[in-house]
Amino acid sequence: MTPIDPVDLTARLVRCHTVTPAEGGALTLLSDLLTKAGFDCTRVDREGTPNLYARWGRKGANRTFGFNGHTDVVPIGNRDDWTADPFGAEIRDGWMYGRGTTDMKSGVAAFAAAAVDFVQTTPPDGAVVLAITGDEEGDADHGTTALLDWMANHGESMSVCLVGEPTCPNELGDMMKIGRRGSLTAWFTVTGVQGHAAYPHRAKNPLPAMARLVDRLSSHELDQGTDHFDPSTLAFVTIDTGNPATNVIPAQTKAAVNIRYNDLHSGDSLTSWLQSQADEIAAEFGVQVAMRVKVSGESFLTPPGDLSAMVARAVQAETGRTPELSTSGGTSDARFVKNHCPVVEFGLVGKTMHQVDERVEVDQIHRLKAIYTRILTDYFA
Repeated sequence: MTPIDPVDLTARLVRCHTVTPAEGGALTLLSDLLTKAGFDCTRVDREGTPNLYARWGRKGANRTFGFNGHTDVVPIGNRDDWTADPFGAEIRDGWMYGRGTTDMKSGVAAFAAAAVDFVQTTPPDGAVVLAITGDEEGDADHGTTALLDWMANHGESMSVCLVGEPTCPNELGDMMKIGRRGSLTAWFTVTGVQGHAAYPHRAKNPLPAMARLVDRLSSHELDQGTDHFDPSTLAFVTIDTGNPATNVIPAQTKAAVNIRYNDLHSGDSLTSWLQSQADEIAAEFGVQVAMRVKVSGESFLTPPGDLSAMVARAVQAETGRTPELSTSGGTSDARFVKNHCPVVEFGLVGKTMHQVDERVEVDQIHRLKAIYTRILTDYFA
């Protein structure tokens, strides 16, 4: 079989319109390619979310290497701000332009190309799995979680997994992820009593209560970091009252806060702390404070060991750089995979992801395929 060109595959994927959760033909394209290479492919769609599971080798093999990634992308924003067709995959001055070129169709193309070529030229004693979702950029309720649920119900498994998200801040090879911070968002609604601004004693103003709550939470130091994690962060992202009248004390105001937390905390422990602060403010100001919380993912760590060392060796061999082992950044689907098997992340430089004129250096796609091929070779050696 002719070696798969990861640049051509990236371009074909970019031309698929896959703004979350549209499939846009991307998973069909990958399924056709993988099926021809001997992979058993299954669509694991759930609640309108497209997902693809592909396995080469025997189910239940003694060792199975897995790749995880996504083909969905964020919206393009203002089309007039782009200098290239967001879904055109135009190559200019050694760079490919298009939504998803960095995050993360090039990563999917690189590991799909590496997997196909590897099993064709060096059939391993074991299995290779590709778990690809169309809902990483959205709510992620029926993406990788659906794939993992389906795997559990059908006796499928991965021994280890590599997520191909962009991980490098500046140069290919300078960082890999061995964990991620947790993410929690809390929405507060403070309700008082509406009244005339000239007679504040007849009203119960919710704004001072919210201001005190915002100040109290923002001023609190959650921690000073741990061995593998930076200090946890808390940021208010909106305060909304929507009151156009200057002579009216409003009855209600709302705010939202996002917390990125390390392994000293859990979603439950932070929720309890937030609730206690809200209750204190309610009692102090005589208002009602309602709170709603969503935990997008708990913090996790894959301790440095055989898996991270193997990936680091492959990266160093192909780039000359030894990657920093990091837990920085936002969330990824590794937060779900970690409940199934040990997981690390390595991928491209992510400087332009989600931006206008998102682009990837063409040479990096070839190098990423080479890194993934070396990882597969070392794992099954």
